[in-house]
Amino acid sequence: MKLQEKLKQVQSEKRALLATNFYNLETCKGILVAAKEMRQPVILQLTKSSIDYMGLKTAVQIARTLSEQFGVESWVHLDHCEDIDLIKKSLEAGFDSVMIDASDNTFDENIRITREVVALAKMYGADVEAELGCVPKLGRELDTGAFTDPGEAKEFVEKTGVNALAVAIGSKHGFYKGEPKLDLERLKMISQATDVCLVLHGGSGLPAASLKRAIELGITKVNVATETKDTFTRTIKQVLARSSEIDLRKTFPKAIDAVKELIIEKLRIISLVTETRSK
Repeated sequence: MKLQEKLKQVQSEKRALLATNFYNLETCKGILVAAKEMRQPVILQLTKSSIDYMGLKTAVQIARTLSEQFGVESWVHLDHCEDIDLIKKSLEAGFDSVMIDASDNTFDENIRITREVVALAKMYGADVEAELGCVPKLGRELDTGAFTDPGEAKEFVEKTGVNALAVAIGSKHGFYKGEPKLDLERLKMISQATDVCLVLHGGSGLPAASLKRAIELGITKVNVATETKDTFTRTIKQVLARSSEIDLRKTFPKAIDAVKELIIEKLRIISLVTETRSK
């Protein structure tokens, strides 16, 4: 099933797909083992930094090969990209979806750039995600004045033809200082203004109740990145601190298991699943 078809399916069921970034074979494995155990599909995301680290073809092959190995329905998505050339290379490499992030531009310029990417992606049968408003990147603070405007969201979707729209409603990338508060009323208005699939970035650290309510109000894709790499790295540090073991084939599996348990919990929350783990 194409990603857009799956997003529309979960949208109608008031559920969401988990989209989580991976950084190496081990984090990808942890994600997919979790998805297999929970019998849930998953979106595997890559950023420019991860592609630079692993190599474009290698990263895609890791995602495709492990998904096949574990029998998981998955899609490969390019996350937060401002580089049209990288978007084209990713589409040529077989990505199912790409995100053009032109949110730092003016509204009209964001529309122009996004339309260009939508036209490009159509030639490959791929989806396009864009961002409207400002979901703060690492090091930036929340600005309520930069939240997504419902009326602009409707106009943006109609003029660009995007498949998914990342909205700014109070989430942010990285770790939160204090408990985050989502503007759920704004989300409701955006959802009423357009039937496009809505995306929540900054899913790491959001309370389960907030995530569930956001999904009920229209979020169909939840992004998680910070918690995945943090869980993997902290576990490796803990293992090495307690042991003189140097064989990464013995130390890495514990971090893979930690990522698996994190993703299982996320899948329980966003899919409104209780006990569907495979035996």
